[in-house]
Amino acid sequence: MRTLRNRNLILPGALSVMLLSFATPSQKSHAISERHLAFYHTHTGKQLDVVYSRNGIYLPAALDEINHFLSDFRTGDVVDMDPELLDLIYDVRESLGSDGVYQVVSAYRSPKTNDMLRGRSTSSGVAKRSQHLLGRAIDVRLEGVSTAELRDQAIALQRGGVGYYASSDFVHMDTGRVRRW
Repeated sequence: MRTLRNRNLILPGALSVMLLSFATPSQKSHAISERHLAFYHTHTGKQLDVVYSRNGIYLPAALDEINHFLSDFRTGDVVDMDPELLDLIYDVRESLGSDGVYQVVSAYRSPKTNDMLRGRSTSSGVAKRSQHLLGRAIDVRLEGVSTAELRDQAIALQRGGVGYYASSDFVHMDTGRVRRW
């Protein structure tokens, strides 16, 4: 009886796998949901093109690549970036109908870097308790999209903080509380 019950559970799963193997490429793309991001770091010149989530599951190796890519380029310090931040920038880009590369101005900042930037800042552009310190913020441009459009779409999603730096031509997005400046 137990064998029959196990067989009844295994057969539908095996049948699904077999049918998927005969699916056309367009049918397969609907069966597998991937989240892909491409980055260019404006300070290091490095690039990263990565699928970070498949079928709603974050891919640890991809997250590790992203963590190192978005590390503090001044100190080399690395932190686990918030996967919700990745989802946020992915969703902003998708809602704009873009598949452009994100140009990264700043992502994770070590306390040492944040303090140094605060000391240099003539305005209040660098927060003492910045979301950058927590791996929950990124300053970016999106290839083929104006920073004003990028800002407006990030604000429309209402999923965190959005700062607009028109003179420096970038948008800050974070997964903190909803606010804008």
